[in-house]
Amino acid sequence: MKLLIIGSGGREHALAWKLKQSPDVEKIFCAPGNAGIASVAELVPIKIIDITGLVNFAIENEIDFTIVGSEQPLALGIVDQFEQHHLKIFGPSKLAAELESSKVFAKHFLKKYNIPTAEFRSFSVAEKYDAERYINEIPAPIVVKADGLAAGKGVSVCESKEDALDAIRSMFDQKIFGDAGSNIIIEEFLEGEEASVFALCDGINYKLLSPAQDHKRILDDDKGKNTGGMGAYAPAPIMTADLFQYVAKEIIEPTLRGMQLEGRPYKGCLYVGLMITQTGPRVIEFNCRFGDPETQVVLPLLKSDLLSLLIASIEGKIDKERVELSKNNAVCVVIASGGYPDEYQIDKPIFGLKQFDDTKNVIIFHAGTKFIKDTVATSGGRVLGVTAIGSKLDETIDRAYRSVEKITFDGAYYRSDIGKKGLQHLSIE
Repeated sequence: MKLLIIGSGGREHALAWKLKQSPDVEKIFCAPGNAGIASVAELVPIKIIDITGLVNFAIENEIDFTIVGSEQPLALGIVDQFEQHHLKIFGPSKLAAELESSKVFAKHFLKKYNIPTAEFRSFSVAEKYDAERYINEIPAPIVVKADGLAAGKGVSVCESKEDALDAIRSMFDQKIFGDAGSNIIIEEFLEGEEASVFALCDGINYKLLSPAQDHKRILDDDKGKNTGGMGAYAPAPIMTADLFQYVAKEIIEPTLRGMQLEGRPYKGCLYVGLMITQTGPRVIEFNCRFGDPETQVVLPLLKSDLLSLLIASIEGKIDKERVELSKNNAVCVVIASGGYPDEYQIDKPIFGLKQFDDTKNVIIFHAGTKFIKDTVATSGGRVLGVTAIGSKLDETIDRAYRSVEKITFDGAYYRSDIGKKGLQHLSIE
């Protein structure tokens, strides 16, 4: 088969890396891709939001199957447009993708179907004064979320009411997220620990992959600004077998049933972002595609053929597939550009990558890289994801960080505590 992957980050590199292992894959194209993806796929210079260009490329190159990595094309309805041209594509329809593209839709959906989540209210820009009054009525900390897509940065966890009021003004008045912030959610702050669960869904049935834990804040000990994710590990020990079963029965199954009832059957990867509170798991958010950087730890632990699972999802046959997971651990440390998630410089040459070409237990997934002549250089805020695999979590963390230290570029920055919470859980056990 000839495949097309849409996106340019570490997630897409991990997808290409895993799909390349399938015996049924003849060739992979990636639009637009990055310097790392170029080692496993042919790069295509088409932007992810150029849906017409992508459809035409798929037709002209007789692409058998397309996998959407990024959220923007899903929100724009790429799946609907591909299907209109009888092209096979993995991902939810535009209506189903509103679980991610509209937090207002997602929160009201969760409430309607009694799926556990934080208490909330939604407000439009015309209701700014009502939103401010609501903030003065509820206790801090307070969470303020932009309704639309904001590249993982649309959530403000506000320690004080003043911070929450500032967050509202920055979204409504300064329009820092453009139209994505013209509606907002104000919700209660949940105490607990985060976990991510991936379900491959065919509209009715689903299969689960390894539970993971992302690290969203830029600084150690979960301090500083939110980012797209500074690292992840899997499986996350906080997600015990009982909790995993609870999430399946009380969150994923009602979500799939509810989406059917809404006339938006959900096919694709449903990413459930959870807060594990003292009273049980609560849904923080849905994503409608593989997570980044969680994909970089979840796929290396998948022993089954990924292509078969993805095709079964869109053909309504996922229940006939078997998911076999490795008993190993995987840890991914993201190396970012200095200044990220605010302003940062690009075009910095990266040194130390060649020594990992033949390593078995360390995989370097490229996120924000490009070629300048024959040199790999930085092109984004999150630059690389260094993924290590091992049988014990502590040894795997050590392997990841020893590998990170061998790679350098001007201004490189990374967190030093990825996986620490997992070790704390294991020591309690």
